[in-house]
Amino acid sequence: MVTVPASTLAHYSRFSRYNSPYPGHDEGCAIDLYPDSNRGLSPVAGEVLDTRTVGAPTRPYAAAEDHLILLDTGDYVARILHVDPAVRAGDHVDVGDSLGELVRSGFFAPWVDNHVHLGFRPPDANPYRAAGSLPIETPVDVHAADWDGTGVVRETGETYALLDAPAHPDPGTWAGLAAASGVALDGGCPHYGGGGVLPATDGPVTVAGERVGVASGGGVTWDAVTVAANGTPITGLSLFLARDELGTKLVCPDHDFAVGDRVSVSVRRE
Repeated sequence: MVTVPASTLAHYSRFSRYNSPYPGHDEGCAIDLYPDSNRGLSPVAGEVLDTRTVGAPTRPYAAAEDHLILLDTGDYVARILHVDPAVRAGDHVDVGDSLGELVRSGFFAPWVDNHVHLGFRPPDANPYRAAGSLPIETPVDVHAADWDGTGVVRETGETYALLDAPAHPDPGTWAGLAAASGVALDGGCPHYGGGGVLPATDGPVTVAGERVGVASGGGVTWDAVTVAANGTPITGLSLFLARDELGTKLVCPDHDFAVGDRVSVSVRRE
């Protein structure tokens, strides 16, 4: 288990360990870190070992290439993705230094914002393989924000609508959508293979008063559910932990929501 401390998370406005379809995130073995700008802020201190350009899936909205940056932290090799490197082998970086500009590659779903992907390998492991990173822990207190499923659209994109609810209960601290008492939910519900909770717990998890899955340790297995907005089925909910502003992102390609619309989200069990 590798700890990403609170002092590191403080450089970012949001983070997620489970909101991804890629196996590298299984069992919380990677973390996505969202800065306030398009600078790829380093989440670790150490020496740059290598940078490598890799091909990415072809997407009309995305770059054809992504980049891998490997850093020696002293204890582990950190794997960082989605940053066009402005560093090279032999450079030393500190936490919060800019590694380069963020890249929007074909590894992203269209509703996902630019971010830094971070995973860790033992020094003797192959750092270039996509799978095989160590589990990550984020030892921070997280507020679980209750939500009744309603909200007003405060932002839209072609594939999503962002609601203003739930409101962040204590800006400046970490918060997420409540999945149970004192437990926050993380992940793509239910469009990705699974999700997670913080702190780690066991038992059923709910959204807007309806059960959506079961937590075991930190991971969540989704039930067979459909999420709907104003009665119309949508792809799902994109959930994360946020420091200052919370809300709920509806993943809904080809939607017709506009800023100011009132939305009611419901969950139907299959």
